[in-house]
Amino acid sequence: MNPLKAGDVAPKFSLPDQDGEQVNLTDFQGQRVLVYFYPKAMTPGCTVQACSLRDSMDELKQYGVEVLGISTDKPEKLSRFVDKEELNFTLLSDEDHSVCEQFGIWGEKSFMGKTYDGIHRISFLIDKKGNVEHVFDNFKTSNHHDIVLAWLKENAA
Repeated sequence: MNPLKAGDVAPKFSLPDQDGEQVNLTDFQGQRVLVYFYPKAMTPGCTVQACSLRDSMDELKQYGVEVLGISTDKPEKLSRFVDKEELNFTLLSDEDHSVCEQFGIWGEKSFMGKTYDGIHRISFLIDKKGNVEHVFDNFKTSNHHDIVLAWLKENAA
Protein backbone atom coordinates (compact mmCIF):
# COMPACT_ATOMS: atom_id res chain seq x y z
CA MET A 1 0.00 0.00 0.00
CA ASN A 2 1.38 3.37 -1.05
CA PRO A 3 -1.08 6.25 -0.47
CA LEU A 4 -0.84 9.44 -2.48
CA LYS A 5 1.00 12.27 -0.75
CA ALA A 6 0.49 16.03 -0.55
CA GLY A 7 1.51 17.55 -3.88
CA ASP A 8 0.49 14.50 -5.94
CA VAL A 9 -2.09 14.95 -8.69
CA ALA A 10 -5.41 13.36 -7.66
CA PRO A 11 -6.66 10.65 -10.03
CA LYS A 12 -9.45 11.86 -12.33
CA PHE A 13 -12.11 9.35 -11.36
CA SER A 14 -15.74 8.83 -12.26
CA LEU A 15 -17.95 6.70 -9.99
CA PRO A 16 -21.69 6.14 -9.46
CA ASP A 17 -23.19 7.92 -6.46
CA GLN A 18 -25.89 6.67 -4.10
CA ASP A 19 -28.51 7.40 -6.80
CA GLY A 20 -26.58 5.65 -9.58
CA GLU A 21 -25.57 8.98 -11.20
CA GLN A 22 -21.98 9.31 -12.42
CA VAL A 23 -19.89 11.80 -10.44
CA ASN A 24 -16.50 12.94 -11.71
CA LEU A 25 -13.80 14.53 -9.60
CA THR A 26 -13.46 17.10 -12.42
CA ASP A 27 -17.05 18.22 -11.63
CA PHE A 28 -15.48 19.93 -8.60
CA GLN A 29 -12.70 21.77 -10.46
CA GLY A 30 -12.20 25.12 -8.72
CA GLN A 31 -13.43 23.72 -5.38
CA ARG A 32 -11.70 21.92 -2.53
CA VAL A 33 -12.90 18.37 -1.97
CA LEU A 34 -12.42 16.09 1.00
CA VAL A 35 -12.32 12.58 -0.50
CA TYR A 36 -12.66 10.20 2.40
CA PHE A 37 -12.39 6.44 2.06
CA TYR A 38 -14.24 4.21 4.51
CA PRO A 39 -14.59 0.40 4.65
CA LYS A 40 -18.35 -0.26 4.86
CA ALA A 41 -21.58 1.72 5.03
CA MET A 42 -23.85 1.23 8.04
CA THR A 43 -21.16 -0.17 10.32
CA PRO A 44 -20.67 1.52 13.70
CA GLY A 45 -17.35 3.26 13.00
CA CYS A 46 -18.29 4.36 9.49
CA THR A 47 -21.62 5.69 10.77
CA VAL A 48 -19.92 7.75 13.49
CA GLN A 49 -17.48 9.15 10.93
CA ALA A 50 -20.19 9.98 8.36
CA CYS A 51 -22.54 11.57 10.91
CA SER A 52 -19.73 13.71 12.32
CA LEU A 53 -18.96 15.01 8.83
CA ARG A 54 -22.68 15.60 8.29
CA ASP A 55 -22.87 17.64 11.49
CA SER A 56 -19.72 19.62 10.54
CA MET A 57 -20.90 20.46 7.02
CA ASP A 58 -21.56 24.16 7.70
CA GLU A 59 -18.02 24.61 9.02
CA LEU A 60 -16.52 22.63 6.14
CA LYS A 61 -18.44 24.82 3.66
CA GLN A 62 -16.94 27.93 5.33
CA TYR A 63 -13.57 26.64 4.09
CA GLY A 64 -15.04 25.90 0.65
CA VAL A 65 -14.81 22.14 1.13
CA GLU A 66 -17.16 19.62 -0.51
CA VAL A 67 -17.23 16.04 0.81
CA LEU A 68 -17.17 12.78 -1.16
CA GLY A 69 -17.23 9.47 0.70
CA ILE A 70 -15.99 6.38 -1.16
CA SER A 71 -16.45 2.71 -0.28
CA THR A 72 -16.87 -0.54 -2.22
CA ASP A 73 -20.56 -0.73 -1.29
CA LYS A 74 -23.18 -0.92 -4.04
CA PRO A 75 -25.12 2.31 -4.82
CA GLU A 76 -28.31 0.78 -3.33
CA LYS A 77 -26.64 0.30 0.06
CA LEU A 78 -25.17 3.82 -0.09
CA SER A 79 -28.66 5.18 -0.78
CA ARG A 80 -30.03 3.43 2.32
CA PHE A 81 -27.10 4.78 4.37
CA VAL A 82 -27.71 8.35 3.16
CA ASP A 83 -31.45 8.09 3.91
CA LYS A 84 -31.05 6.41 7.31
CA GLU A 85 -28.41 8.86 8.59
CA GLU A 86 -29.72 11.91 6.66
CA LEU A 87 -26.30 12.51 5.16
CA ASN A 88 -25.84 15.84 3.39
CA PHE A 89 -22.97 14.88 1.09
CA THR A 90 -22.34 12.46 -1.76
CA LEU A 91 -21.30 8.83 -1.34
CA LEU A 92 -19.62 7.04 -4.23
CA SER A 93 -19.48 3.34 -5.06
CA ASP A 94 -16.08 1.89 -6.03
CA GLU A 95 -17.16 -1.75 -6.24
CA ASP A 96 -14.06 -2.93 -8.11
CA HIS A 97 -11.83 -0.80 -5.81
CA SER A 98 -10.03 0.69 -8.84
CA VAL A 99 -10.19 4.25 -7.44
CA CYS A 100 -9.06 2.97 -4.03
CA GLU A 101 -6.04 1.47 -5.79
CA GLN A 102 -5.33 4.72 -7.68
CA PHE A 103 -5.27 6.59 -4.35
CA GLY A 104 -3.08 3.84 -2.87
CA ILE A 105 -5.38 2.95 0.02
CA TRP A 106 -6.36 -0.60 -0.98
CA GLY A 107 -4.25 -3.20 0.76
CA GLU A 108 -3.79 -5.88 3.36
CA LYS A 109 -5.68 -5.50 6.62
CA SER A 110 -6.27 -7.77 9.56
CA PHE A 111 -9.28 -8.04 11.81
CA MET A 112 -9.92 -10.61 14.53
CA GLY A 113 -7.03 -12.76 13.36
CA LYS A 114 -8.06 -12.77 9.69
CA THR A 115 -6.02 -11.10 6.97
CA TYR A 116 -7.73 -9.73 3.88
CA ASP A 117 -7.52 -6.92 1.33
CA GLY A 118 -9.64 -3.86 1.96
CA ILE A 119 -9.94 -0.10 2.22
CA HIS A 120 -7.66 1.71 4.62
CA ARG A 121 -9.47 4.61 6.29
CA ILE A 122 -7.60 7.59 4.84
CA SER A 123 -8.88 10.99 3.66
CA PHE A 124 -7.44 13.30 1.03
CA LEU A 125 -8.07 17.03 0.78
CA ILE A 126 -7.96 17.88 -2.93
CA ASP A 127 -7.24 21.51 -3.80
CA LYS A 128 -8.98 23.68 -6.41
CA LYS A 129 -6.51 22.57 -9.10
CA GLY A 130 -7.00 18.83 -8.51
CA ASN A 131 -3.85 18.19 -6.45
CA VAL A 132 -3.64 16.50 -3.06
CA GLU A 133 -3.38 19.35 -0.57
CA HIS A 134 -3.25 17.22 2.59
CA VAL A 135 -3.56 13.57 3.64
CA PHE A 136 -5.41 12.66 6.85
CA ASP A 137 -4.28 9.23 7.98
CA ASN A 138 -4.00 9.52 11.77
CA PHE A 139 -7.45 9.80 13.31
CA LYS A 140 -10.27 7.84 14.92
CA THR A 141 -13.74 7.65 13.38
CA SER A 142 -15.00 9.79 16.26
CA ASN A 143 -12.50 12.65 15.75
CA HIS A 144 -11.96 12.61 11.97
CA HIS A 145 -14.05 15.76 11.48
CA ASP A 146 -12.19 17.55 14.29
CA ILE A 147 -8.79 16.69 12.77
CA VAL A 148 -9.91 17.92 9.33
CA LEU A 149 -11.39 21.16 10.71
CA ALA A 150 -8.34 21.85 12.88
CA TRP A 151 -6.08 21.47 9.85
CA LEU A 152 -8.32 23.74 7.76
CA LYS A 153 -8.28 26.40 10.51
CA GLU A 154 -4.49 26.22 10.87
CA ASN A 155 -3.97 26.43 7.11
CA ALA A 156 -6.72 28.89 6.16
CA ALA A 157 -5.64 30.72 3.04
